[in-house]
This record gives sequence, structure tokens and C-alpha cells, in this order.
Amino acid sequence: MRFLNKIKLEASDNMIRECSRHGYYSDDNLCPACNEEGKFILRSRERDSLARRLALILRHAPEKFDLEMDINGWVDVKDIISRFKKQDERRYHWLRPHHFRAVSETDGKGRYEVRGNMIRATYGHTLEIELDLPTENIPTSLFYPCNPDEAENLLEVGISPSGRAHVHLSSSIRSAAEAGKVHYNLPTILEIDTARMVADGETIWHAGVTVYLVESVDSGYLTKIENDHPEYEVARARWVVDEEE
Repeated sequence: MRFLNKIKLEASDNMIRECSRHGYYSDDNLCPACNEEGKFILRSRERDSLARRLALILRHAPEKFDLEMDINGWVDVKDIISRFKKQDERRYHWLRPHHFRAVSETDGKGRYEVRGNMIRATYGHTLEIELDLPTENIPTSLFYPCNPDEAENLLEVGISPSGRAHVHLSSSIRSAAEAGKVHYNLPTILEIDTARMVADGETIWHAGVTVYLVESVDSGYLTKIENDHPEYEVARARWVVDEEE
């Protein structure tokens, strides 16, 4: 039985590889662009472990690792490697700068950004930093999931950050629903009139793939998405399929 469990574990342990022409990709032996086998970089479980530690450093507490973060949230990759190896050389003896780029480029939500030898989280900060993220081409509407019991209050008073430095908005009803499902069985989705916010001089930053940040949202920009909205019904139908699988 132990041997069979080991086989199942190895079969499910996907890898990140690098194609010489198309860069990093994950969870497939062959490059999705050219169908050639790429060079092994790291296992998905190693990526996930590394990403969890990066989240702590880049979003919340770089000082716990004796690391310095600049005003825009950047930390030196080589310093991170040095601290990780100092704490656990046996576990991280293999770690090199290109592994951080692989983590960043294969993250479907765009949670990390690498420039040269520096890395930062694009959103999720509890630290106060000065954002220098893109502010152009903001969608005319964005969406926010919330506790159904708090929806009416938010419609009256607006949305403020809760435990984070910024309010996190989603690019679609579906992505907002997915974010809300983590906390609530049936989150209420609020729509934000971001076209009017931008016209009124409010700044909205584009962070991850589907994530946008704002300092706060006044109640006048908010409306409620009904639960029978077609896009919300599609999102909920996917939940049912996932649960059945």
C-alpha cells in the first residue's frame, strides 16, 4: 500500500520546465507552444512551497527574514536565496535566481513580478508601499465579493481595506466569485463603476492578471449583482462540477 501511494504521489507531482524558445511552463512535459520537451526547472510542490515563503516576505514581513524591501516592494533575489540557505541549506541547496523567474512566470494569477535581480508581490500587501503599477486601460467595471450579510452596509458606506493596504477588485464576475468562494458559500458580488471613478480622478492600479487595486471605493460607485445574473450562474455551475469531480 505504501508503495502504491508513493507511485500516486510521484504521478501527481507535476514539474515546471523551460522551453529554449518559449520560456517557462508548468504541469506538462511538452511545451504548449511548440510541443517540444523542455528542461526541468523544479517540481510543482517545490514551487508551491517557495511561493508560500515568498508571500510572507513580499506581502507581509520581510523583517522576519532580515531582508530589506524598497519603497515599491522590491527585494533582492540573491538576498532571499542567501537567507533561505542560511536557515535550511539542506532544503534549499538547489535554489538559484532563475527559479524565482520560473515561479513568477508560471503563476496563473500574476502574484509576483521579477525585474533583473529583484522580485516583488504585485498585490496582497499588508505592508504600506508606494505602488508603481500600471494605471492605464482600466476596465469600465470591476467587481468585489463580500459577505452577503455585509453587502447592504457596504452599499451605504463604501469599501475600505480590511487587513490589507488596498481594496482588491476583480476583472470579472467569475473571478470575483472565485475569490469570494474561498470565504463564503455564496458571496455577494458588487459591481464598481470604475469608468466614473477614473473620470473623477481616482487612481486604480492593475496588479495581477485579474486583480486591480484601489485605496477605497465610495458607495456612490457601487451596485449589487443579483444572484441570477447569467455570469454568476455560470460561475456557480462550475463549482458544482468541481465538487462532483
